[in-house]
Amino acid sequence: MPTKVLSIVGPTGVGKSNLALWLARQYKDLGRVIEIISMDSALVYKGMDIGTAKPSKAEQAEVAHHLIDVLDPSQNYSAAQFASDAKELISDIKQRGNIPLIVGGTMLYWRAWVYGFSNLPAANPEVRAQLDREAAEIGWPAMHAKLAILDPASAKRLQPNDSQRVQRALEVFALTGRPLSDLFEETPSLAGRKQEPTPDWVEVISLEPFDRKTLHTRLEQRFDQMLESKFIEEVEQLLNRGDLHTNLPAIRSVGYRQVWEYLAGDIDFETMKEKAYAATRQLSKRQMTWLRAMDRRVFDPFDTKQMDLAQKQCLALLQ
Repeated sequence: MPTKVLSIVGPTGVGKSNLALWLARQYKDLGRVIEIISMDSALVYKGMDIGTAKPSKAEQAEVAHHLIDVLDPSQNYSAAQFASDAKELISDIKQRGNIPLIVGGTMLYWRAWVYGFSNLPAANPEVRAQLDREAAEIGWPAMHAKLAILDPASAKRLQPNDSQRVQRALEVFALTGRPLSDLFEETPSLAGRKQEPTPDWVEVISLEPFDRKTLHTRLEQRFDQMLESKFIEEVEQLLNRGDLHTNLPAIRSVGYRQVWEYLAGDIDFETMKEKAYAATRQLSKRQMTWLRAMDRRVFDPFDTKQMDLAQKQCLALLQ
């Protein structure tokens, strides 16, 4: 049983799940069992399979996956909840004599798991409901303008239509009377700048393309494949439920929000595709920003020799 917990990270669309499944199959041949803990903010939601590139039912049957299909899209899931769930799962997996493997690209979840959120308040349903009511009246751009007065640093790094993060920043200010940016400065591991060294109980394998253009091309191709795999029909089922809306974290997921806007008649098909391409590129850029501030072992997922080295490194770390 390895003493350290291995995590496979990287931006969206680089093959993290494929590497994890390869490892699990290698260890199965050796009589050992790997259980995968998904670190993805969208995979937790039921009924969101195509647009999240969720592991297939066959893959999930072959290798145990955790934190997939655990919530309805109407519900919220936080970094703090992931940290708690991951720690409990790791303990349970080790007690079974198996090997836990953290896999995903939601880097805020990773930092919450590794470093914690000791100085950030928990989500407050009443405050969030009040902010939602206010946003319904004046709109999220106006809420962003309000944040610019209360917490200029946070407002500068957030887009006016990023309702989830704008809401969280306003919520933290309402609960603490202090800007979220100040609390981030007090927790270097969450600031996205100077990071604490990775603790000695965790190892990080990061799949990061050396050629960003290649990644962007592949992300566009992957989205086109999703459309061919009836992604629009998947989003249409969510829209037709009648109880979901674009302020929910699930529906704000990359791809889902753009297809939702298309189905609602707000944009045409080609605009939807271009907006989805752009949103996916922006997501990968944010993920790379987080990753560059981490201690990790980096491999290019689009280079065969590099991936051979990544596989060997993973096997060595799990000995």
